[in-house]
Amino acid sequence: MKPYSQMTKAELETEQEHVLSLLTDARELHLKLDMSRGKPCKEQLDLSMEMLTDLASAKDCLAGETDVRNYGVLGGLPEARAYFAELLGTTPDCVFVGGNASLQLMYDLISKAVTHGLKNSPTPWKNRKTLRFLCPAPGYDRHFRITESFGFDMIPIAMTEHGPDMDYVEQWVKDPDVVGMWCCPKFSNPDGIVYDDETVRRIAALQTAAPDFALIWDNAYVIHEFDTEYREFPDILSLADAAGNRDMVYEFASTSKITFPGAGISCMASSPENIAYLTKLIGVQTIGFDKINQLRHVRFLQSKQHTLELMQKHAAILKPHFDVVLDALETEIAPLEIARWTKPKGGYFISLYAMPGTAKKTLSLCKEAGVTMTPAGATYPKGQDPFDSNIRIAPSVPSVEELREASRILCLCLRLTALDQLLKLT
Repeated sequence: MKPYSQMTKAELETEQEHVLSLLTDARELHLKLDMSRGKPCKEQLDLSMEMLTDLASAKDCLAGETDVRNYGVLGGLPEARAYFAELLGTTPDCVFVGGNASLQLMYDLISKAVTHGLKNSPTPWKNRKTLRFLCPAPGYDRHFRITESFGFDMIPIAMTEHGPDMDYVEQWVKDPDVVGMWCCPKFSNPDGIVYDDETVRRIAALQTAAPDFALIWDNAYVIHEFDTEYREFPDILSLADAAGNRDMVYEFASTSKITFPGAGISCMASSPENIAYLTKLIGVQTIGFDKINQLRHVRFLQSKQHTLELMQKHAAILKPHFDVVLDALETEIAPLEIARWTKPKGGYFISLYAMPGTAKKTLSLCKEAGVTMTPAGATYPKGQDPFDSNIRIAPSVPSVEELREASRILCLCLRLTALDQLLKLT
């Protein structure tokens, strides 16, 4: 098959008729496949089942002299703080351990900045006339929804193969109304980009006009390689401290894609002074998070090395899922030159760029054929992809056999929308 751009109008029309016939046949299969979110599949969840039996007696519920069944220990069990500190390459006094969702901690941070201000805020953010947040895009839709919900102006920052366009970032942070930036630095959502060392260094050394600029460092995939050896990642906290930005960084991580997304534990890491300030504010809304869950996670996961061994089992399950999708794209789409896509080595997504102006239509056709994916535009602030091109593929949940069918349908839909677009131009 030659590239569509090299076909005559007659050839394009013949191909369009053929693809439409194949897609019609696919619709008759009445599939119901959901590839909309990056969730662990059942086989991955099964890896952590023994954790549920770790605390079988009252004695098991003792962490030192702390009975985890009771109130208290607002900042998290010392054992849990030490565990996350090892995972992130920082120290326990920089870590606050929360409940199952790091997203909740991120929301809470922004909310408290708005209502009370951060440690270095001259005034709560709600008192400022304009609030702007930098949003590397494509990025994580739930990040953008947080700042959108508080009425921030969201500034899209183009992503490069090295991370966010730092020339653009360094210009924007000179604006005192720019109070923060979202980052998913390792296996970014959705592109799977790992920020290179120079990008991390430049971010850590940002000279911001806002004295309380909040760098949200969502290290969701810090140990989530599935097609490469584990790579140590720079500690943003120590780099920022060395650059004179001790209070700028708020780092987040969780066990959501290590154990159980609905029943994991999460953390926020920042300077000890920031942690002390925020812990006092959090203490108004809760006496403490679920320490039973913190303790059984620590006993099950044990250490960074032991967790990495568990992640190798996750990788063995995940890689075939990604391979099926990537193989289909290489076979069915690459020769036609109508799309490009990432080939991630970790994380949970494949980021596909269809012909401009076709992503929404492609996903609509997929849904009609029984394949649900993340809505077009979701990876950009306010759901507005300026090119209507990016499609986020989450291959983790369906079985390998289901993914073969889903990938075939996706490829047919990509072909049909590209053909429609090209025929309009002929």
